[in-house]
Amino acid sequence: MLKVSDIVEIKIEKIVFGGEGLGYYNSSFAVFVPMSVPNDIVKVEIISVKKTYARGLIKEIIKAGTERIKNNKISFEDFDGCDFAMLDYNAQLKYKKQMVEDVMSRIGGLNDFSLNEVIPSENIFNYRNKIIEPFSCDNGNIITGFFKRKSHDVFEVEENILNSKLGNSIIRYLKELLNNEKFSVYDEKKHSGILRNIMIRTNSKNEAMVVLIINSDKITDKLKTVLLKLNDEFNEIKSIYFSSNTKKTNTLLGEKNTLIWGEKFIKETIENISFYISPTSFFQINLEQTKKLYSRAISMFSDIENKYIVDAYSGTGTIAMILAKKAKKVYSIEIVKSASEDGKRTAIENNINNIEFINGAVEDKLSELVKNKKQIDTIIFDPPRKGLENSIIDKVAELKLPEIVYISCNPSTLARDIKLFSEKGYKLKKLEAVDMFPQTSHVECIALIQKIKL
Repeated sequence: MLKVSDIVEIKIEKIVFGGEGLGYYNSSFAVFVPMSVPNDIVKVEIISVKKTYARGLIKEIIKAGTERIKNNKISFEDFDGCDFAMLDYNAQLKYKKQMVEDVMSRIGGLNDFSLNEVIPSENIFNYRNKIIEPFSCDNGNIITGFFKRKSHDVFEVEENILNSKLGNSIIRYLKELLNNEKFSVYDEKKHSGILRNIMIRTNSKNEAMVVLIINSDKITDKLKTVLLKLNDEFNEIKSIYFSSNTKKTNTLLGEKNTLIWGEKFIKETIENISFYISPTSFFQINLEQTKKLYSRAISMFSDIENKYIVDAYSGTGTIAMILAKKAKKVYSIEIVKSASEDGKRTAIENNINNIEFINGAVEDKLSELVKNKKQIDTIIFDPPRKGLENSIIDKVAELKLPEIVYISCNPSTLARDIKLFSEKGYKLKKLEAVDMFPQTSHVECIALIQKIKL
């Protein structure tokens, strides 16, 4: 029987949902291995053992699978915190498709669906328009980076391969300035120290918003001076904020975000609509793939010109406003108040009048629309990773809506919800997958779910 700290040789058979490789010890006992590739033969150190499986970390690559890109890199840290970066890009797309198919069959109980190739990303590096890195100390130096797996220990990378190049340059220079002045770094165990996180948001015009998250209600003149020095180096910076987060929490941004220089917003354009982006705005992180995602989702609606559509979990109303260019009317439901306010501002700025922004929980506000006898022809969902509440699926079934479109960042909860919809007389009609997050195991899906005609 395997024990923790055992070193064993494993051949990786396949990649499973979540992105880990799977091999077998003594031909029968499952061992999950992060950062492994099918047909790798690896020496693995066992880090946990359960009744039916174990998990291990690569210590040595004996023979690399053909889809592995660098044989001398073996860990999560080696690949800058990207859990699929050890695979060549075509292989990433192949395994993402297999993972979606797996959960649709295993969790969704589906066996009669088809899935085209995953829609690839034009940019597979430096595609993120938003990054948040935690501060830490290493031998007295202020660093930023990523958390090690299952840990709050920070490791620094030379170049964040997903962050925009501008974002990387700003963070690198900011660390130089902060180290020159010897500021304290937040210690979550002691709840002391000032610097918590740095957030950089960028847009397609190569403009940036800087948000420094600190463990204080006020920013000192000394720290403010450091932030303002960024302007001397980067003309691309349009906004500088500090965010006050004094709570013992894993939530990154504070409740109070104070502009200390520049404009309140940066803007991004999709479908000739200019969107306002604030520190708290939800906006998809890969712009070019977002355009493909929303275009595919909208194309799934039939007779869109005559429809009253609910956009549930609307964020800043990005897809709602694109829909509003074609639909009769759109109800945009979002629980984060600042996001709804950003959406209203964007709609006014772009002269979009057939959209109503509703701030609140989807399950509550959807019921209110029904109670107030508002016409609802269809719904587009884009929920968080946990998926839909059962009450929402019940409400859709009660309304007997002929079709819904469901955008999901978590194929497993999408599969679960499709199964729940099937129990209410619905069927998956179409499924697509878009690679929003190259170098990671995440994949975005779009499903068209239709009412079965009796």
